[in-house]
Amino acid sequence: MIELEPNLKIRKNIILIGFMGSGKTSVGEKLARARHYRFLDTDQILEEEFGCSIREYFEKKGEEEFRRQETNLMRWLSLSLRGSVLSTGGGLPLREENRSLLRETGVVIYLKASEETTIARLRGDTTRPLLAGEDLSEKVHRLLNERRPIYERAAHYTLETDKKSFYEIIKEIQTVVVF
Repeated sequence: MIELEPNLKIRKNIILIGFMGSGKTSVGEKLARARHYRFLDTDQILEEEFGCSIREYFEKKGEEEFRRQETNLMRWLSLSLRGSVLSTGGGLPLREENRSLLRETGVVIYLKASEETTIARLRGDTTRPLLAGEDLSEKVHRLLNERRPIYERAAHYTLETDKKSFYEIIKEIQTVVVF
């Protein structure tokens, strides 16, 4: 069980972070249903706001502008989110400010998948702008090595997801997040 600050107990938010393909959205939707919480996905919110896909936004405005928009969204969510499961984009925790905002907004769970599992899940996925143009295995290897320590610092709890069903992952989250 995670020792929670009083503010997090009152807000009752669970935030899922991790690399692309780690299962944040799929687990998040099922976890929200199990807890009778609202489900939100930062990428889906931003796509609605932009009126285009994340990939198209990257092409038009670039990664730095996209990251700025993620931070603006997290500032707003940190003030308003209650009783929700939030799935974040894989790069959202990269900014120090975002990591602080995440930890203030809810209990942060890092869904950690192995490199092999990640590659298998992402093979053939053309929707992710950061994976375009390079060998998938090399890109995933490099990005995972850069991001793992960042995810671990941002998280209250790290959950290994390899070879676990959605049910097992949700059960583990329910066991460690009690409010």
